[in-house]
Amino acid sequence: MLYKKGEPINQVYDVVIIGSGLGGLTAANMLGRAGRRVLLLESHNKLGGLATWFRRKDRHGGEHIFDISLHGFPYGMVKTCKKYWGQAIASKIERIDKVRFLNPQFDVETDFTREDYIRILVEHFKVPIDVALGFFNDLENMNFYDAPNICNGDLFKKYFSDRNDIVRFLLEPITYANGSTLEDPAITYGIVFSNFMQKGVYIFKGGTDLMISLMKEELLRNNVDIRLHSKVDKIEVENAGQTPPQVKSVLCGNEKIKCHAVISNSNLLSTIFNLVGEQNFDKQFVQEARKVRINTSSCQVYMGIKAGESIPPMGDLIFYSEAEEFSTEMLLSPKVLGQTFSLYYPDSRPQRGKRYAVVSSSNARYQDWQNLSSNEYQQKKAYLIEKALSALEKIIPGVREKIDYTEAATPLTIEKYTHHRMGSSFGTKFEGLEISKRLPAEVKGLYHAGSVGIIMSGWLGAANYGVIQSHAVNTYLDTVSH
Repeated sequence: MLYKKGEPINQVYDVVIIGSGLGGLTAANMLGRAGRRVLLLESHNKLGGLATWFRRKDRHGGEHIFDISLHGFPYGMVKTCKKYWGQAIASKIERIDKVRFLNPQFDVETDFTREDYIRILVEHFKVPIDVALGFFNDLENMNFYDAPNICNGDLFKKYFSDRNDIVRFLLEPITYANGSTLEDPAITYGIVFSNFMQKGVYIFKGGTDLMISLMKEELLRNNVDIRLHSKVDKIEVENAGQTPPQVKSVLCGNEKIKCHAVISNSNLLSTIFNLVGEQNFDKQFVQEARKVRINTSSCQVYMGIKAGESIPPMGDLIFYSEAEEFSTEMLLSPKVLGQTFSLYYPDSRPQRGKRYAVVSSSNARYQDWQNLSSNEYQQKKAYLIEKALSALEKIIPGVREKIDYTEAATPLTIEKYTHHRMGSSFGTKFEGLEISKRLPAEVKGLYHAGSVGIIMSGWLGAANYGVIQSHAVNTYLDTVSH
């Protein structure tokens, strides 16, 4: 059932899921299918987490609609949705044909497949074929359970020493997809990049508003209870001080909701230190948790094209940069030296007629935004918008005059609407995954399905982690006396 805003809850649930990002949604659906009594609590007014959208009126009484997340995910999302959400959702995931890189080092287009990347490495970057093949074979042999022995920078140096242009071609799109940098373990790059290389890049045709509405219908069919406007303040445990304590309820304001298990789709560190409290964990575990690093955040600029106007077909994703060379610092610079444009054509949302939109996304540091005055904050947002408009004008001359709506989002925007610690777009760095997996050993019935470890981030990683955690919860619930 769908609870009304503020409607009281007076039953005991097998599992309460905190947050409705793709991890929480998928875990809820799997557990609902399994016949568990599931309650999904979401603090926002709609489901989806970062996989969501918003609407704004245009100047002529029409409406712009914008997707929040940078669209583009691997073919694995088709298989995941088909298996865990059904054919109706999976059938709307379609491949995009063209991704463009435009920067001072090169201007290339690709269909983002292994074969095409090898062709470009050989023909454009003049890499020997055996080196290109060796690089891809090395990636494909990486195993999720391998120790993170080398970082991305070492991996690229091994095959493409002193070729910053090739590093840019290989790493830049994955950095935008999940925050991976030169300093992160190579496994975080290799597995994700190999997933994309299987069959290219895909989007959900119809927009995230349609996708989330279909997911909501599926959840309700599987008897998952949902209540929006419900921010969880505390996960309560019993036998506090004993080893291990056990989940008994969650608190929403003054309301106590009893349950046997909790899956938190909140930020990992927020789950440990805010929702549960470090006093309920082993001291050694707390020390290790404090070492987990938060991943980077992002900024977006949303640009609505006037009704009746159009933009030429330029591909769906354009990785644009003014920087002479590629670096982690360049991608995170508040000067916005690099940004990715997602272009939404009428066939992106065929149900809306001939409407176009463009979204710019740039990686960012929370620290560059957190202590600004109101005036400084507005100035920086205006700067973001102008950087996006001026760059897009170089790609599509004359486009500025066709845009009648702009809006900027920052790490503070992400923090406000998702409650992600430090506005993180990708959860935690690699070490967060192990801490996330250890939660049930620390507190019985406590699980986490938020973005962690880069591999379990992005649309596909988050959904798959929700599946993994739903299996663990199902097994645990079989041992609980009801």
